[in-house]
Amino acid sequence: MDLHGWSVFALFWVVFVTTPGPNAVNCMQNGMAYGLRRSLWGVAAILTQASLFLCLSALGVAALIATSPQVFFWAKMLGAGVLVWLGLRGLWAVRRPIRDVPRSGRSIYLRALLIATVNAKSLAGYLAAFTQFVQPDVPIGRQMWAIVPTALTITATSYVSYTALGAGLGRIALGAVLNRWFRGAMALCFIVYGLLLGGSAWQGRVT
Repeated sequence: MDLHGWSVFALFWVVFVTTPGPNAVNCMQNGMAYGLRRSLWGVAAILTQASLFLCLSALGVAALIATSPQVFFWAKMLGAGVLVWLGLRGLWAVRRPIRDVPRSGRSIYLRALLIATVNAKSLAGYLAAFTQFVQPDVPIGRQMWAIVPTALTITATSYVSYTALGAGLGRIALGAVLNRWFRGAMALCFIVYGLLLGGSAWQGRVT
């Protein structure tokens, strides 16, 4: 991958990971509820998922899934169901103060990994990266040396920033009415993302 190709890929990845989605919402929720340090487990989970998807995309597995309409449809519907379920749980948890809902680093990690893995936006982004920016005449192994560090560095920077933003809001709003309002809004975002994902998948199947 030459300098021009790398620059275009890096710009695409910045836009891809900074556009708000379920991962960003979850990072802000974690930061607000548990503070920056403990919430970094959530960022670690996103980086785990990113590493896995990068490897799968390089091996062509992600593209194979996307070209199978039935598999991709049910993967989207599963992801939509998980997001709606997490949103409904979040709305129910709004009634309880944050301090009464402790969460271990392992729990934060596993929840973030689930959200990142079922996120169809992730699969679409990795497919776009490997169909638009990978040069077919250059061995994929050589290109991965440029793609992987770039993608993981930008991903980490983006989601650490979202987590820090949530932690800052948590310090401002802790114990206030804004605290419940913000947590409720984040939970509704999960539900909206899930419904949009399921709706788009169903519409695509009908058409």
